[in-house]
Amino acid sequence: QVQLVESGGGLVQTGGSLRLSCAASGTLFGFYTMGWYRQAPGKQRELVAVIPTAGSANYADSVKSRFTISRDITKTSVYLQMNSLKPEDTAVYYCNYRKSTDVWGQGTQVTVSS
Repeated sequence: QVQLVESGGGLVQTGGSLRLSCAASGTLFGFYTMGWYRQAPGKQRELVAVIPTAGSANYADSVKSRFTISRDITKTSVYLQMNSLKPEDTAVYYCNYRKSTDVWGQGTQVTVSS
């Protein structure tokens, strides 16, 4: 069973940067996708960026050119570099592993002050 552990959230001012990390443990094999979603208060969870084991990353329009998703060589960790942060980026960010089912991390709070 896959488990995800996130780190790297925090409080930052508008225009600042943060880097989120997510490490997966368990049995990972074949083709799967890992990435980041976020949920702001009163809103639905939304895709931020995902990256498959084979193929290109996919980003939400709202974060393109500001956020970059990457992974380590083992493809068991993913990172989200967030630059030029805005107050509307404030949310709980969840790491996701998707193969036949979804596995979610516990979430990490990102707060951007204006």
